[in-house]
Amino acid sequence: MEKLAKARPELFLVRRAITRPGDSGGEEFDGVSESAFLRLEAEGAFALSWAAHGLRYGIPIAVEMALSEGRDVLANLSRGVLPQAKRRFERFEVLALTAAPEVLAARLRQRGRETEEEISARLSRADQALPGQILATEIDNSGPLTQTVALALAALYPESVAR
Repeated sequence: MEKLAKARPELFLVRRAITRPGDSGGEEFDGVSESAFLRLEAEGAFALSWAAHGLRYGIPIAVEMALSEGRDVLANLSRGVLPQAKRRFERFEVLALTAAPEVLAARLRQRGRETEEEISARLSRADQALPGQILATEIDNSGPLTQTVALALAALYPESVAR
């Protein structure tokens, strides 16, 4: 996602709030405690929020300002919150990034946040279908990052693809 935003600086890249330590690596996010997350959620600080993988995730309400300015917003969402997002946002597109199971397993091990049991559980959910009424452009993310970025940009901005 960071590479997509770098290629298209006009994209508003969402910084999620997540109930895990802020120094646990991966994407840039705001690490918050469970109690702080629940307080923020009750105060209306999130446009979307959900629980997955034993954690809570929130998309800050600031996305609404970016959308009202006509900007495209790029956010990492869980399958389970997609119907809520579709109802909330007038313009809504889903890119479903997939990867071969062995590639996904290696990437999960490399980031070092999950146990082998947690990795197995994630792999078993990786090929679950999207919720009903959610259409997505599927992109194979098994190869080099540059290839994934090119495919994602072509899906989001087909008018920019050289013919």
